[in-house]
Amino acid sequence: MQPAQPIHILWDASHIWGLMAWRALRALGLSCRLVKGQEIAEGALLGKPGSRRDAGRAAPPPLLVVPGGNARLKALALGEAGRAAVRAYLERGGSYLGFCGGAGLALSHRDPREGLQLCPWSRAAYPQRLHHLISGHVRVCARSGEELAPPGNARDKDGAVLSLPVWWPGRFAAENTEGVRVLAAYTAPDADFWLADLPLQRIPAHVFEAWQALYGVNLSADFLTNQPLVVSGAYGRGRYVLSYSHLETPQSPDANAWLAHLLRRLAGLEPGRELVPGWELGEPAPAWPDYKSAAPLLDALRRTRALLDLAVEHHLFFRRAPWLWGWRTGLPGAACNNLHAALCTAVSSAPSGWALDYWRGIRPRFAELAALFAAGAEGYLLACRLAETLSPTLPDAVDKRGLDNQREALFGHPMHGGGLIEELLAMTEELIYLSQDAPGA
Repeated sequence: MQPAQPIHILWDASHIWGLMAWRALRALGLSCRLVKGQEIAEGALLGKPGSRRDAGRAAPPPLLVVPGGNARLKALALGEAGRAAVRAYLERGGSYLGFCGGAGLALSHRDPREGLQLCPWSRAAYPQRLHHLISGHVRVCARSGEELAPPGNARDKDGAVLSLPVWWPGRFAAENTEGVRVLAAYTAPDADFWLADLPLQRIPAHVFEAWQALYGVNLSADFLTNQPLVVSGAYGRGRYVLSYSHLETPQSPDANAWLAHLLRRLAGLEPGRELVPGWELGEPAPAWPDYKSAAPLLDALRRTRALLDLAVEHHLFFRRAPWLWGWRTGLPGAACNNLHAALCTAVSSAPSGWALDYWRGIRPRFAELAALFAAGAEGYLLACRLAETLSPTLPDAVDKRGLDNQREALFGHPMHGGGLIEELLAMTEELIYLSQDAPGA
């Protein structure tokens, strides 16, 4: 029997990762709801109606899920009142499940405004900045015999051996082990592991050794060995699980089975399945009743997909999965993935009345911005390609400062966002947020 409240998913600064978590929970047959930091600050986790959309809801949710994304921006969206409300929710027995940026949010920070301070550990830096750019599946040694440990059958002498996905994760600083349980630790890269835009399994080990000797750069991924990947602990009467693995990744059997297990243990829910199906971000069927009204959304999606195809054609981006493009180091692939996933979701989601009211107000601005962004981004990416081609013979032909200024105007800061794409993304994500209460959503 489902509880009165659905699982709550923190929507702020989550982008594609929030969509992936929302999609995964619904695919597992569970009721869930996107919430903003302001709603949490107003009492959404504590049984206090925070807005007209909460009318009639008086029970706390069984679980707060915090997806990946920028932890600092999530903390800012929660504000002091929201951060205090999350801690109060756990103190009273609530459960917290954080993936990647959501894991980082729960850690202890020197500046308490940047995190929740649920876990006594902090976030560690990587030995080299390049090491943060890891993605794909990794082999993991998971603890056996604990309630929150994965239910996998494969075992070695140390525990369960799993293949789990990571997508540009942070890293735990394990200052001490008191009160924190390591549920899983890295052992080695798996088949589709990449470091930035380098597929590690396609590079012989002796080449790694030569690169380290010649250039002083360690690309072997041995910096991961035995590092914590998933941890758990208690806060008040509640519990948290923090995972730098995205257990909600589509069609990742070990990860999805562990996610289903955690939902049972943390929230007392019974998923209807244990595998998150594939996520095909191709050409979604529009769910809007009025195609004319939705035309700017459809046009923006068409332009964004054309931009991704152009970047692939010029070897700037590459397809990683049906839902994800990889990118050459330094290019704005993350922002393009965020916008594409949001547009696909908005187009394929039937709008609620609130969403239609909102759309009528922003539609002219959205259409204008979408056209400006598409033209500017096309020029920027092609200029990047030209600069790369000319660099051996004419290294100063394409002005780097001009490229940097163009990127900032279009895409903002690589970590903090901004630019035209940020405004487009904010509008699209607000549509998704407002449409979640539409029939069939």
